[in-house]
Amino acid sequence: MNYYGNLILRERLARSWSQAGLCKGICAVSYLSKIETGKAEPSDEVLRALLERLGLHTDAALEAEARRCAEDAYELLFTGRFEELSAALPDESDERFRASAAWLDILLLRRFAAGGEALDAVLEACMDERQLALQRTLQKRGEEALALLPNAFCHWSLGGIAYDAGRYADAVEHLQAAYDLAARDGAARLMLLCRVYIGNCYCNRHDMDRMLSHYAAAKRLATALGERELLRGIAYNTAAAQMEHGQFEEAYAYFSSLDAPDALALHKLAICCERTGRTKEAFAALERAAAADTELHKPEPVAKMLAVVRFRLEHSDYLRREEYGALLLDCFARCRAELPQGYAEFHLPWVVEWYTAARQYKKVCELMADFPEIRF
Repeated sequence: MNYYGNLILRERLARSWSQAGLCKGICAVSYLSKIETGKAEPSDEVLRALLERLGLHTDAALEAEARRCAEDAYELLFTGRFEELSAALPDESDERFRASAAWLDILLLRRFAAGGEALDAVLEACMDERQLALQRTLQKRGEEALALLPNAFCHWSLGGIAYDAGRYADAVEHLQAAYDLAARDGAARLMLLCRVYIGNCYCNRHDMDRMLSHYAAAKRLATALGERELLRGIAYNTAAAQMEHGQFEEAYAYFSSLDAPDALALHKLAICCERTGRTKEAFAALERAAAADTELHKPEPVAKMLAVVRFRLEHSDYLRREEYGALLLDCFARCRAELPQGYAEFHLPWVVEWYTAARQYKKVCELMADFPEIRF
């Protein structure tokens, strides 16, 4: 099925028009039926007449503008400049290009820019390989997208899917492939994103040396590109990794220096204070965290995280208190169910500590099986 056949079919049905009513004076009903089912390509004259009757308009100038808009947006997408996509695409209320062959591209790119869902599967019959690859990316079917379009972007997307699932070895493999292809194409920002996320993978695996190596390369790229937000993210993750390696003084130096920390940064500051004997400051950080915002939009798991730290601060014998174990395990379960994988991984040391103190060694072994890529 071609796009125009599908467009004409959808627009006709939306108006509850019959085929005979639409094509009267333009073409035979049988010809229109073949156009709508993809069995015939409409002539330019018939296509123009059908679109005009449906109130849709296109011409060479509009078609060229739509194609240029789509290709510019693809360039942004494939080079990792995702934040610029929305501004490069027409607003949702702007349907000048609705009758253009590039309209499907614009719809797909708009969905990606908005973090939305894939298009209706019925449109897949009209898609070319590039469009279908983006559709599969939106559907989180990264392997299929990569088979259709083996470029840096599809490797990057597949690496992101693996990262979110905690499959860090797979993520590194695809992110490194994306980095190499992006370097070949001169896509500097996608190179930067790949380096950051490879560093994140090693951060979550508690592999400090490799994390620092990739972050060092990412910082050079981010500095050259003026990417301050990514530089802040690298600094944050480095401090979080320092906590996981027992370097609480170093992490405290970072988290205590933040001008406007969110709830999660204050949560980490409280832990740093807990571990370095700054009890009063730890309680103050928890109070600030309770009133602070977080980009997660998940207030209940965050509240559980804060409550776990508070319990430890208030009860030096927390490892002998069943209520602590119940609170910690509930927090851990909610992190696993509701938040990205890294939040559960962050709490692993405390869960292992609890199970070990309770002599539940089988539970520790189960955790090692559940998180095979984490160094305990």
